[in-house]
Amino acid sequence: MMELNSTIIVKDLVEKTRLDIFLATETDWTRSQIKQQIDSGKALVNGKIQKAGFLIKNGDEVTLSFSREELSAQPEDIPLDIIYENDDYAIINKPQGMVVHPAPGAYNHTLVNALLFHFEKLSSGSNNIRPGIVHRIDKDTSGLLVVAKNDAAHANLASQIAEHTCFRHYLALLEGNLREDTGTITTYISRSEKDRKMMQVSGSGKIAITHYKVIQRYKDYCLTEFVLETGRTHQIRVHAKYLGHPIVGDKTYGLKNQKFNLDGQLLHAYKLELTEPRTGKRVSYECEMPVYFKNILKKQENNKISD
Repeated sequence: MMELNSTIIVKDLVEKTRLDIFLATETDWTRSQIKQQIDSGKALVNGKIQKAGFLIKNGDEVTLSFSREELSAQPEDIPLDIIYENDDYAIINKPQGMVVHPAPGAYNHTLVNALLFHFEKLSSGSNNIRPGIVHRIDKDTSGLLVVAKNDAAHANLASQIAEHTCFRHYLALLEGNLREDTGTITTYISRSEKDRKMMQVSGSGKIAITHYKVIQRYKDYCLTEFVLETGRTHQIRVHAKYLGHPIVGDKTYGLKNQKFNLDGQLLHAYKLELTEPRTGKRVSYECEMPVYFKNILKKQENNKISD
């Protein structure tokens, strides 16, 4: 049985927000699961039972007593690209197309299934379907993840991400050319009310901060480095769209008519900087771009724009 017993003091809202939408951003539960729990009287606002559409505001106290049947992940012999490992953590280069952990619609063939097969010990994570998972990247995004092998390392690494001392660097090929060579995008991001699988820049939700730097300009594209300060769902993809230059190959936030036949967005987490939990040493790990990403860049060699 999966349980969530928690009290949340609402803060940082720009405007009043539906209870179910707020909880979808504050928890790992889906909106349908949240609505079911709310309808069962398992979410109280200031001590009173409320409906899913009840508008909450800053200062409200939300008390949860959620429960559901818990999933469990099983080991699967799936190849892993292990960049580095020690007794506390491993650095994994996740391929495009792999889901990080089991979820509705993807219970098998995930990174977690592979981790359970390859490693004897992993941190307990937040539940049985996320052992070792400190942070995530999207299914169709490739690149580096740090995986915790014990709970002490997990807590330390999670704290680094929360305190913005673990730096996650991405490379993306954007449609068109950004006006500025460098910049910082600061917005609020929330779930789209039109499509719950999508996120959007809005006047409410969670603060999202992304730094960017143009690496190479081409006639119709620009290769750009992004560094996350916060880690919201789909953050880079949403911010790229917000700038008016979505990521090439992004079937959710990108152009409807894609020029290249790609399986997903050209977004790669190529560098990860962190502090080793045990030694306190500052370390950095990198991995190469996937072949399909390199091939697209090769096709643009003759279209480079000189400085």
